[in-house]
Amino acid sequence: MRIILVGQAAFAAEVLERLREEGHEVVAVYCPPDAVPDKPDPVKVRAITLGIPVRQHASLKRPEVRQEWQELAADLAVLAYVTQIVPPDVFRVPRRGSICFHPSLLPKYRGGSAIPWQIIKGETKTGVTVFWVDEGIDTGPILLQREATIDPDDTAASLYFNKLFPLGVEAVVEAVRLIDRGVAPRIPQDESQATYDPLCRDEHAEVDWSQPIDKTYNLIRGCDPQPGAYNVVRGEKLRFFDARKLTDSRANAVPGTVLEIGPNGLVVAAPRGAIVVKRLRYGSGPKRAAAEVAGEIGLSAGHRLGSQ
Repeated sequence: MRIILVGQAAFAAEVLERLREEGHEVVAVYCPPDAVPDKPDPVKVRAITLGIPVRQHASLKRPEVRQEWQELAADLAVLAYVTQIVPPDVFRVPRRGSICFHPSLLPKYRGGSAIPWQIIKGETKTGVTVFWVDEGIDTGPILLQREATIDPDDTAASLYFNKLFPLGVEAVVEAVRLIDRGVAPRIPQDESQATYDPLCRDEHAEVDWSQPIDKTYNLIRGCDPQPGAYNVVRGEKLRFFDARKLTDSRANAVPGTVLEIGPNGLVVAAPRGAIVVKRLRYGSGPKRAAAEVAGEIGLSAGHRLGSQ
């Protein structure tokens, strides 16, 4: 089939490779403009290497995009890790329509931060969905789904890269096979089961150490790597990464109290246990070993996080 690939990052680059291996002709790749001029997107780099035209529009709602798609005369559009809105007058152009990858078991966890919210809310089962694009946000008929587990110490990064990334690539490839064979289903989503969450941002990421330890731990790992769960310390956000939950005899300490700082990390009291944080980021600085950052900002045992 003649395919337009819309996407970005390593996920879209891998989908591009696999579609070509399957014998499909990728007639163009659409990805956002380069955020940093000397760091082009991986899918752009791979497409150029393969001699595939790359189009980078600030918005896919521009009228010239529809004209380009009409001229490409594609059979199918594949949306693989897409952050730009593809309007109806564009996604309807390909002869067989457009499909999209989403990192949850739709209709649950619609929205652009599906992976963080599944961890934050304590889910233990997840998966990927390939669906037919329609006018809504992640609301189109389901083509196929594949399940995966969320382990107790998974972060948003580990869940995506170790599980949902490879599972998602395989799901997209299988979906295209079904379409090519003319047997791809269109299963309506059950709206009674639908959930939607906003983009996970700082307004959701501040840690309240008085909450149950599991809730706090889920927030920290769900916000790792972005945006980074945090508390404000001396006027700047101190963000927590690479955390682990501990259950030990320090369960009676006041929640949020820094119990110790050492080579193993920053140990913070939580109800019925503690959480050790191995890396920190202070303000706009880089992520570094917790003891190093704590030493620089004068954070010591006895400080109570969440109290400024």
